Amino acid sequence: MIDLFSLKDKVIIITGATGLLGSQHAEVVAEAGGIPVLLDLDQDRCNQLADKLKQKYSVDAIGYKVDITKEEEIIDNLSIIKIKYKYIHALINNAANNPKVEDSTEKAFSRLENFPTAVWNSDLAVGLSGSFLCAKHYGFLISQNPAGGTILNISSDLGLIAPDQRLYRKAGLPEELQPVKPVTYSVVKAGLIGLTRYLATYWADKNVRCNAICPGGIENNQNEYFLKEVISRIPLGRLAKKDEYKGLVLLLLSESASYLNGSIISADGGRSVW
Repeated sequence: MIDLFSLKDKVIIITGATGLLGSQHAEVVAEAGGIPVLLDLDQDRCNQLADKLKQKYSVDAIGYKVDITKEEEIIDNLSIIKIKYKYIHALINNAANNPKVEDSTEKAFSRLENFPTAVWNSDLAVGLSGSFLCAKHYGFLISQNPAGGTILNISSDLGLIAPDQRLYRKAGLPEELQPVKPVTYSVVKAGLIGLTRYLATYWADKNVRCNAICPGGIENNQNEYFLKEVISRIPLGRLAKKDEYKGLVLLLLSESASYLNGSIISADGGRSVW
């Protein structure tokens, strides 16, 4: 049974690898004996995380500065990966902008009627187009692996349900200045679900599976009012701890999930079923 969950010597690409969730994905790969290949925009942070994983788990972790919105950078990185490892076994599409709820009293930046097209384009370029480009190139190399492999897309509970905008309201502000969860977050996370279903059938004959997880919110120093309100909407009565998705990620990357394909798994404490 332990062997079913092993990632020993499997080369696993992780985008947005130095972020809050990305670093947890990288850690579980290393804990299970895999080779985490860390992609992010900051080479120093990639190196720091790779060094930490090498020292802690004795694995061949490595980091690369790659802007996944630029196809030529992905292609250049892929050529390095092919020389170094020959095959890729898995891809975790984790990178995303996290559009902030704006609370400016001068202009309600986050509201749909004010939302800048440039921010829309940037958020979709990273979270959705970037995932497509990574699947196009890293995913294709996975399909060349004789044993196949897997693609894991990181969606969100807000890919399944609409954001409850009441959570973001500020006392004393007129309606036209009330902050909201930006539209791009929902669009990107819902789009990843569509991409997952497409990829689940595309290379299935090559034994390449694709699944998505839809995490809920993570404890990360949110203000007391927000926490009180949001946990009242979650059956388990709390947000997730940052390491609570590691087991699910390991399951989906490993051979223990060898017949799981095209699945969209909510991991949100039950929020999306209420």
